[in-house]
Amino acid sequence: MEEPETSTRRSKRTRAQTQAAGGHRAGAGAENREKAVEEAGHSPEREDSLDDFQDLRPQPKRNRTAEAADPKADQSLIEVIKGNGRQISQVVKLWVERYEKNPKPAMVEILTMLFEACGARYYLKEEFLDETDVDDVVVALVSLAKQGEVEDYQNSKRKEFKNFQDNLLTFWNNLVIECQNGPLFDQVLFDKCVDYIIALSCTPPRVYRQVASLMGLQLVTSFITVAKALGAQRETTQRQLNTEKKKRTEGPRLESLNKRLSSTHEKITTIEEMMRKIFTGLFVHRYRDIDPNIRMSCIESLGVWILSYPSLFLQDLYLKYLGWTLNDKNAGVRKASVLALQTLYEVDDNVPTLGLFSERFSNRMIELADDIDISVAVCGIGLVKQLLRHQLLPDDDLGPLYDLLIDEPPEIRHAIGALVYDHLIAQKFNSQSGSKGSDDTSEVHLGRMLQILREFSTDPILIIYVIDDVWEYMIAMKDWKCIISMLLDENSVIELTDEDGTNLVRLLSASVKKAVGERIVPATDNRKQYFNKAQKESFENNRKDITIAMMKSYPQLLRKFMADKAKIPSLIEIIVHMRLELYSLKRQEQSFKSILKLVKEAFFKHGEKDALRSCVKAINYCSAESQGELQDFARNQLKELEDELVTKVKSAIKEVEDGDDEYSLVVNLKRLYELQLSRAVTIGSLYEDFVRILGSFRDSNAEVASFLLLNMYLHVAWSLHSIVSSETVSRDSVTSLLHARNVLFEQLEYFLNEPADGVVGKLGNQLACRVCAILAESWFLFRKTNFSATNLENLGYSPDASICQKFWKLCEQQLDITDETEDEDVDKEYVEETNRDAVMVAAAKLVASDTVSKDDLGSDIISHYVMHGTGVAEIVKHLITALRKKDDDLSTTFLEALKKAFQRHMLESDESVTGKSSQECRDLAVRLSSMFVGAARNKHRPEILKIVKDGINYAFLDAPKHLSFLEYSVLHFVSKLPAPDIMDVIKDVQNRTESVNTEENPSGWRPYHVFLEILHEKYAKNEGPPEEKEGVTVRRRGRPRKQRNVQGKRLFDGHSSGEEEDMISSSDQEDGQDEKQDEDEDDEAPLIHAIRSSSKLRSLRVSRSDGRSQNRLGDSSRAPDDSTASRA
Repeated sequence: MEEPETSTRRSKRTRAQTQAAGGHRAGAGAENREKAVEEAGHSPEREDSLDDFQDLRPQPKRNRTAEAADPKADQSLIEVIKGNGRQISQVVKLWVERYEKNPKPAMVEILTMLFEACGARYYLKEEFLDETDVDDVVVALVSLAKQGEVEDYQNSKRKEFKNFQDNLLTFWNNLVIECQNGPLFDQVLFDKCVDYIIALSCTPPRVYRQVASLMGLQLVTSFITVAKALGAQRETTQRQLNTEKKKRTEGPRLESLNKRLSSTHEKITTIEEMMRKIFTGLFVHRYRDIDPNIRMSCIESLGVWILSYPSLFLQDLYLKYLGWTLNDKNAGVRKASVLALQTLYEVDDNVPTLGLFSERFSNRMIELADDIDISVAVCGIGLVKQLLRHQLLPDDDLGPLYDLLIDEPPEIRHAIGALVYDHLIAQKFNSQSGSKGSDDTSEVHLGRMLQILREFSTDPILIIYVIDDVWEYMIAMKDWKCIISMLLDENSVIELTDEDGTNLVRLLSASVKKAVGERIVPATDNRKQYFNKAQKESFENNRKDITIAMMKSYPQLLRKFMADKAKIPSLIEIIVHMRLELYSLKRQEQSFKSILKLVKEAFFKHGEKDALRSCVKAINYCSAESQGELQDFARNQLKELEDELVTKVKSAIKEVEDGDDEYSLVVNLKRLYELQLSRAVTIGSLYEDFVRILGSFRDSNAEVASFLLLNMYLHVAWSLHSIVSSETVSRDSVTSLLHARNVLFEQLEYFLNEPADGVVGKLGNQLACRVCAILAESWFLFRKTNFSATNLENLGYSPDASICQKFWKLCEQQLDITDETEDEDVDKEYVEETNRDAVMVAAAKLVASDTVSKDDLGSDIISHYVMHGTGVAEIVKHLITALRKKDDDLSTTFLEALKKAFQRHMLESDESVTGKSSQECRDLAVRLSSMFVGAARNKHRPEILKIVKDGINYAFLDAPKHLSFLEYSVLHFVSKLPAPDIMDVIKDVQNRTESVNTEENPSGWRPYHVFLEILHEKYAKNEGPPEEKEGVTVRRRGRPRKQRNVQGKRLFDGHSSGEEEDMISSSDQEDGQDEKQDEDEDDEAPLIHAIRSSSKLRSLRVSRSDGRSQNRLGDSSRAPDDSTASRA
């Protein structure tokens, strides 16, 4: 059965006369109205009837008393609405009084205000009010809009109209409330207003639809307020009537109650009919309007109606619109629908009625948790929590949501963390779970959390992400005593495996950091955190609580896990978040000393980077932040550690020279390196020992050679720092530094002088990366600009061009190695220091700081812009940005980079047009030319011309061999020139071949002809060639959505209408399909490259003591179209 599109109109009694010329007779229904709007035109008959309407708006008669009481009583209604809104209530009362005395002038006044609110100045004459047809008036209003005679108050940016929308809605709400005891039910006033509102909401001018929709939606909301009051009155009357009937006495009291009950029921029926009229005439068309703001207003209002008046609206006939708009292409509309559903599910009494709706749309609700819009996704996760609370979702449907625990946007992760805590850890949605004591609850919750973390045990980074997601909601993570008790096995009811113990230590460390305000997951915006006074006080209190809780047990934990390399780094680092002065205040000095001794013991017991850095960080913190006697003790411990380490290094060197294994030397060199990263270490004669031993191991052991060079570099750097920061500098210290620096440079340059298949080739890329990085850092430290015009000028150093080229050759070797080779050969512990990115950073730093001239290395580096992935590309991009700030003209550098990329292509065995090297040439040209866009084209026109002309010269130096340079590189810069310059380029190129027969070698001259052909097209059409843009494809966030093909039940059989099957417009449908295609094309992980497979996450479950109490009904299916509203 189809729903009626519009309300029933009164029959025409006469032709409508209008003030504005134009208009055509319109039908009574919406179809006739739309036809009338489209066919609106000029007619001689209407021109003869201009005098049928007044030229001026009729002035309503005012009551003198009212005018005396209110000096603004002579304001028109629209002026009151456009004002500050304070007089609305009083004005409405005065208008109702006028209406009750003389309806027609007041009706003309209210309709005039309605038209003016839409922005049209259109007036009716009261004597023709009854004969005026709504459709003809609407045609005239549309004609005004076409002529541009409409003012848009709704979307105006003018300050005086900022309250217009709120005032308009307040006016209609006050009007309904004021009329509830009279005019509301006269079937004249609001019937006519509703007719005009519905008619205007179906017109093409957007401002009419916007304002009319707001008024119509507000009327329904206000009608509901009256209906609820009448409903309460009806219930009271019914109770009184039942009481009177029990007395079994007939009389005027009983008759009066019956009459009142009947009258109240009739009023409710009347007002509900008006609601239905607006719903069918306005809402069912505007909820799919092309304007997303109108669609959003409709859905927001529908949510309010269903929630506040469920007796009428809480049924599938109305709920289906919320389900359909979950697929709207606009994020705001989807969010409005989700929020409306959230409020409905919050009311337990609504849930039984929502059962069939939930079954039909539950799959779509789950999908919204991974919506492309973050705010919608967060709201969608909240909606899923509501479904879980009412046990409307089976656990098997939640698998995809757990993937989002490691998604990129923190808002999504934290929302999923709240769901995981409520559903899996606290099990709030399990009706059978009972309450337990606080200690037991903490331990049980931690046990469930550990079960979740087992799924990520092989990747500590993912564990930190999960902890960060749940931390805010899980109080047990701040129960320090409970966590420590579990780690020490003190009467714990949960038996921890070694894997659980490691994860619990990680949880403890991460929770401590969060409690004191530190980030445990990198921020996406890299902004510095700022905290208010209350937050800072909270963090200090947390530090105190952590310190007191761990004061006695911390040494026990360190002793227990001393030998465990997985647990000890996280445990040791906890001390840097404690308030060390409490050890003195609580008389726990002995415990503090024990901790320092254990940290020192751990430093010499472990040789892994994480453990060593944690130990160094802890002992440095204790030395700096402790007080009095404890600080002296900490500093003595640090000095003893340095001395013992130097002794161990010397001993290891002696053992190696005596023929023993190098393991001890490597471990102690690594310890010295980690210590020197944070502080200067007095190594005495060790530097000469390093030089001696390096001569023996640089050809056989890359790891030993790497750490020897690193320690030598750090010693030189700290020596330089000491001299620069000292007030007085001795000549001996400068001489000693120069000697150490020159020795370091000699050792490094040894590797530069080796052939490609020499020592570096034999030992792999780890040592080569170290050499590149150390050389660049050393040259940077001693660059001449640092010491020019100072007494330390002799410390300045600048490498000559030949050394720079050898350095770059070594860098290129590391850049060109395959990903597989890099993965096999890289040092996993120091991967961030020995990969391509580190090499490119080292080279780029030299050019950016002017340590090496950009003429020596700039073009070489830029030529690798697009060859090695996004990491290297970002580094080169930042380098170009830095160079352009210092030198606006980089045309020569860019051209040289293009030439070097082309030369690499010519050296390739595969010189085809589609080969990898040729594509790299094109990509480089696209990237570099894309920097000249918009206004920069005119500003940098001389640069572009220089690149084009010099590029053409280069291409013709060895024609036709180098002609492909035109097509690969020059073409993309020509496209940035204006048409006259392009014609000059065409003539220049043609002049170069006047005496050449290009037909002798057609394949060789093919790039030349292609180049000219595209330029001719460019000039003729005044548009650029089909450039390969460095565009960023809009991709959906997170993992790819799963396709759901399960066919669900038809939810609303018997309620669909052909009209509801229509789309807003064909363009909307195309846009929606494009959006869906964009959303589904990305299969990449968002932030973490070690993402778990969905199948493993889907198996993530926490065992429950009790099962669910009821079964699920049927299967759900997703909405058929993600981009536009689906139709059941």
